[in-house]
Amino acid sequence: MPLMTNPIVERIVETESHEVTMGHKIEKTDLEWRETLTPEQYRVCREKGTEPAYTGQYHASKDPGIYRCTCCGEPLFNASEKFDSGSGWPSFWQPTSPDAVATEDDVSYGMRRTEVICNSCGAHLGHVFPDGPRPTGLRYCINSVSLAFEPEA
Repeated sequence: MPLMTNPIVERIVETESHEVTMGHKIEKTDLEWRETLTPEQYRVCREKGTEPAYTGQYHASKDPGIYRCTCCGEPLFNASEKFDSGSGWPSFWQPTSPDAVATEDDVSYGMRRTEVICNSCGAHLGHVFPDGPRPTGLRYCINSVSLAFEPEA
């Protein structure tokens, strides 16, 4: 059942779980996110927080598999594209696909950075910097709490 009319949005559908999908976008109310996520996941993913360096579950992980968005389950990064940046956060040189993540300008804390968000649900993931390895030269510096790891079968 359409919730609103907007010529830019192809499809808005309310699903049985009360998630709203806009094309491939997922939206939930603040209360729904709070009920779904742990307090730390909510703080980082929905309030744009940051976990302390070297404390995240995946910063040193080398297991093969895929890293998904902890909020919506979308595949974001392949373990084969992860590298040790020495930053204390999981770092990747590219996402699983160009459509997996989006970026936004972040000028908080008196710095100019590029924020990385999940393109499906808008979760804050971390930041991307131009100091990564080849072939992209990018370093996607991602909070572990923003990720859910799926080991390779």
